[in-house]
Amino acid sequence: MKKINIAVLGCGRIGQMHAKNVALHEMTSLACVYDINEDFANKVATDLGVHAVTKDSEIFSNAEIDAVLVASPTDTHIEFIEKSVAANKPVLCEKPIDLDINKVNESAERLKGNNVPIQLGFNRRFDPGHQEAKKSLLNGEIGDLYQCIITSRDPGMPSWEYLQASGGQFRDMTIHDFDLARFMLGEEPVKVFAIANALIEPKLKSDLNDSDTLMIIMETASGKQCHINNSRSATYGYDQRVELFGSKGMIVSDNRKPHEVRKFAKEFVNRQEPYLNFFIERYQEAYMNEITAFAEVVLNKSQPIVNFEDGRKALVLAETAYKSVKSGRMEKID
Repeated sequence: MKKINIAVLGCGRIGQMHAKNVALHEMTSLACVYDINEDFANKVATDLGVHAVTKDSEIFSNAEIDAVLVASPTDTHIEFIEKSVAANKPVLCEKPIDLDINKVNESAERLKGNNVPIQLGFNRRFDPGHQEAKKSLLNGEIGDLYQCIITSRDPGMPSWEYLQASGGQFRDMTIHDFDLARFMLGEEPVKVFAIANALIEPKLKSDLNDSDTLMIIMETASGKQCHINNSRSATYGYDQRVELFGSKGMIVSDNRKPHEVRKFAKEFVNRQEPYLNFFIERYQEAYMNEITAFAEVVLNKSQPIVNFEDGRKALVLAETAYKSVKSGRMEKID
């Protein structure tokens, strides 16, 4: 089977991971890499034995490149998505599409009628545990779904520089949970209530009008409920859990550890390894499964299961959450 030749745009932390995954995956090969910072691009190219291009146009004009993976800064995502479509190259783009919902809506209009696949990087849909939970739900194992509870807490605060450019906790961090909620619920939320505060780093609120601790309640038209809670810093590690509660029981997709050994002694009981360190380690299988799904889209000339519209709808939920925080009320989806 011919491998799918994929170029990676963006060689920061997430881009480095994606480039390595593409190079290692049995269905894909890494064609080349690009970053506006040539030092970043050259390092990744050297480490993985590929070519670093100096202009993104070299990727879009190269007929030997089958597809594009965008892991560049968020404000370049729309540009690279649209260039990929214009070049007839399927694209896998990291979340979010953009921080400005108006720009996303304008891009959606420009892309209307396009058949070039656009896959969004909501990797948590591809986590084995989350997928098994969804499969069990669809199989009727817990009957009718009543509630979805999503806990997502980072192991530590990111840098101040990152926070200044992140676009806010709802758009940057919770965006994954908004998509996961839609995936699990199987229908669209129509109401959102949110509270948010800067309990860990007060400067976030005073200087950036941002938060590090938040909770969200959402309701669908049929009455299904979803609760999301986020924290930028959990002292005990990267906390990632999903609970589905229904008429016949409950399903939990739980945290991951390096192994399940438990130790007992005079000084302690039930001592276990800490959770996997952060998103790259915790969701490594999910990231590789995401590449598999993208390669199959390219190979089969099909449409991805998580697309541009999913990215747009997740951002709509984020904007509605901000509206709720400001008003102090449950807000309807606009």
